[in-house]
Amino acid sequence: MIFASIGSMLPFDRFVRAVDEWARDNPHEDIFIQIGAGEYEPVHAPFARMVPMSEYRQRLKDCDLFVAHVGMGSILQALEAQKQMLLIPRDIALGEHTTDHQVHTAKRFQGRQGMKIVETTAALKTEMTRLLREPMKAEGSDFSTKASPQLLKAVATFLKGGTPTPITQAG
Repeated sequence: MIFASIGSMLPFDRFVRAVDEWARDNPHEDIFIQIGAGEYEPVHAPFARMVPMSEYRQRLKDCDLFVAHVGMGSILQALEAQKQMLLIPRDIALGEHTTDHQVHTAKRFQGRQGMKIVETTAALKTEMTRLLREPMKAEGSDFSTKASPQLLKAVATFLKGGTPTPITQAG
C-alpha cells in the first residue's frame, strides 16, 4: 500500500496530479492520498484533504511506501515509523512554497538509508513503481526519537539564559 501526503501547509497540486496519474496507470495498487487544500482532486485514487493525526499515523504504519514532499514533519514521522520514503521537493519557481528550503533539505538528506529524493514528477512515478517491486531497507536507520545528551545540555543552558555550545554532527 502507498500512502502519499503533501503535508499540512500549502497546496502541492503538481504532486497530487502525478500520484493520481500513477494510480490511473497502476489500478491494481492500493493507494491513498492526503491532498490538503489544493485545487486538483484525484479521480483515480481515494483521497482526503486532511486526515486526523491518529489516522495519518496508522496509514503511515500500514504502508509499504510513503510518498511525500520534502517536509521535515513528513521525514521525521517516516523515519520514526521506519518506512521507505520517496520524496519530491516543492519548487518555489512554480509557486509551491515561499522559500527554497525544501531543495536544501533534499540535498541534506539525499542518500540516506530508506529515502529516495527525486526532482521531477516523471521520476516520482518511475520510482513509485520501482520501490514497490524493489523496496529499500528502511529499518535500522540511525534515527532516534531520543534527544542526545548534548542537545539536552544546550537547551538547558539556553533556557537558563546562557549561550549553548554548538552541537556538531559528531556530538
